[in-house]
Amino acid sequence: MTTAEQNLRPVAVTRPRFSWDTIVQWLVVIVTALLVIFPAWPIILQSFMSKPLYEKDRTFTFANYTNLLGNARFWDVLVYTAAFAVATTILAVIIGIVLAVIINRTNIPLRNLYSNLVTIPYYVSPLVLAFAWMQMYGPQGFGTILVRTLKLPIWQLYSFGGIVIVSAMYYIPYTFLYASSSLALADPQLESAARIGGASPFRTILKVTIPLLRPAITYSALLTLVSSFELLSIPLVLGNSVGIDTLATYLYTIGVVGVNKDQGAVAAVAVLVVILVTGLVFLQSKLVSMERRFVTVGGKATRPKALDLGPWKGLVSLFVGLYVLLGILLPLGCIVLTSFVPFLSPFMNPLKMLTLGNYQGIFNSPAYRQSVVNSINISIFAAAIGIVFMAVAALIAYRSTFKYRNAVKYMALYPRAFPGIIVGIGFLWAFLLVPGLGSLRNTIIAISVAFIMRYLPLGFSAVSPAVLQVSDELDRAGRVAGATWLGTIRHILLPILRPALVSGYILLAISFLKEYSTALFLVAEGSRVIGTTMLELWKQGGAEPVAALSTIQMAITAVLIIGARKLLGVKLHE
Repeated sequence: MTTAEQNLRPVAVTRPRFSWDTIVQWLVVIVTALLVIFPAWPIILQSFMSKPLYEKDRTFTFANYTNLLGNARFWDVLVYTAAFAVATTILAVIIGIVLAVIINRTNIPLRNLYSNLVTIPYYVSPLVLAFAWMQMYGPQGFGTILVRTLKLPIWQLYSFGGIVIVSAMYYIPYTFLYASSSLALADPQLESAARIGGASPFRTILKVTIPLLRPAITYSALLTLVSSFELLSIPLVLGNSVGIDTLATYLYTIGVVGVNKDQGAVAAVAVLVVILVTGLVFLQSKLVSMERRFVTVGGKATRPKALDLGPWKGLVSLFVGLYVLLGILLPLGCIVLTSFVPFLSPFMNPLKMLTLGNYQGIFNSPAYRQSVVNSINISIFAAAIGIVFMAVAALIAYRSTFKYRNAVKYMALYPRAFPGIIVGIGFLWAFLLVPGLGSLRNTIIAISVAFIMRYLPLGFSAVSPAVLQVSDELDRAGRVAGATWLGTIRHILLPILRPALVSGYILLAISFLKEYSTALFLVAEGSRVIGTTMLELWKQGGAEPVAALSTIQMAITAVLIIGARKLLGVKLHE
C-alpha cells in the first residue's frame, strides 16, 4: 500500500471507554424523582386506607374523603384559610409595592437605610416574628400594657385582623424585593417623559411606575397566596388560644397534638391541600409567562432619577420610618430584651433586671442546647450538600443535551406545592414503611433530607438565573477542546457560577435554620431543632426561654448575612 493510500484510510476516533456524564445525569434524575415521590406516595396511599399503613388488616376505602368532605368543620377551616390567604396577599402586595416605589424611585431621606431595614423579616423565621409581635402587641405585651395604662384604645392581636397583619409583615419583603428588582431593570426614560409632559410625581408613580411592575406584582401576589395557604406558625401562635384554625393548624391539631390521631383524615387533608397548592402554582406559572409579553427591558443610557416629592418627602419618610419602627424594630427589639430579663413590664426598668439566666437555662439543658447544635449542623452541612445537588440539577436542565433535562426542571420546582408540615408527614410514614429505613426517621439525617426536598425549588431557582446568563459558547469551546460535560462544568462553569453558588448556599442555610414545620413529625429526643424547641417551650408558657432561643436564631442568621456580604462579597438579593 502506497503512502497516499494510507493517508486516505479513515482514522479511527479514540473515544473514552467510560464516561461519568450520563451516569451523573441519570443519578440526579433518579434522586430528584425520589425526593419528590418518597414523601408523596405514603400520603396518597394512606388517604385510601381504612387503617394506618403499618396495620396488616387495612382495606381500600374512599371513606376518608367522604368523611372529610362531609365535615362542616373542614369547610369552615377551608373558607377561613382562603379569606386569610387573600387578605394577607392583598395587604402584603400593596404595602410592598408602595415601599418599593417610595424607596427606589423617590428622594425621601434615609431611603438607603430603609431599603435594608424593610427586608429584615425576609431573614427572620415567621415563628420568631409571631413571638415578637406577641411580646410587644399581645394582650399582655409590653406595648399593649403601656397603651392600656395611658387609657388609650387598645387592639386585639389574637384575631383574624391581627393574624393577617403579622403574616403580611412577613411577606411584604417578598413583594418589595421583586418590585425593587423590576424597577432596577425598567427604563427610567418613561418616567422622565411623564415628568416632562407635566405629570406630578404622584401621578407619574401611579400611571407609569406601578404599571411597569405588573410582572413583579403578579409573581409576588401568587407566591404570597401560595405561601399563606401553608403558613403554620403565625396562625398557630396568635390564633390557637381563641380557636382560630387554618388548614396548616388544622393539620397540626389532628396530626401532632390531637389525642386520637386519625391518619386517614390527616392524609386526605394533605392530599387535598397539595392539589389546591399545585393548582395555585400552575396558575402562577401561567400568569407570569403571560405577563412577560407586556415588559420590555432594554439598555439604559441614564440612571433613574429620583422623583422629587418636594415638601412631602419628609412626611413620606416619616411614615416609612414608623412602619419600620412599629412593625419590625420594636417587636424584634422587644423579644431580644425579653431574653435578657426575668420578665418584661413597662412598670419596671428592664436595664435594672438584666440577666443571662434565660440563656443559661437554654445551654444548661442538654435537650435545648442540642437543638441549637442540630440547627447549626443542618444549616452548614445539609445546605452545602443541597446547593451542590441543586446546582448540578440546574446545569443538567439548562446546560446539557440530556434527554430528560426538562423533567429535571419540573421535578426540581414541583416541591413548591408541598407545605412543610405535609413534607414532614410524608417522610415520617415513608421512613416507617420502607424496610431498613425505620432507624433514620427521628434523626438529623432524615430532617436534613426532608429540608433539602422542601427547599429544592429555592436552591434550583437561586442558581438557574446565573446558569442562563453564561454564554453557551463557553460550553462549546470546552467540548471542542476535548472536555467532557463534567469537565466543562468543573473547569469552566463552576468558577463563573461561584458567587451564585455561595449566595444560594447562604439562602439555603438561613432557610434551614428557620425551618421547623417540616421537622415537627421527625424530631425526637436528641434530634430537635430550634423551631420545634421554641414551640415546645411556648406550649409550656415559657416566654423568656422562647425569647432566648429566638435571639440565638436571629444572631446566627445575622452572622450568616454579615459574613456573606462583608467577607465573601455576596449579595443575597438585588
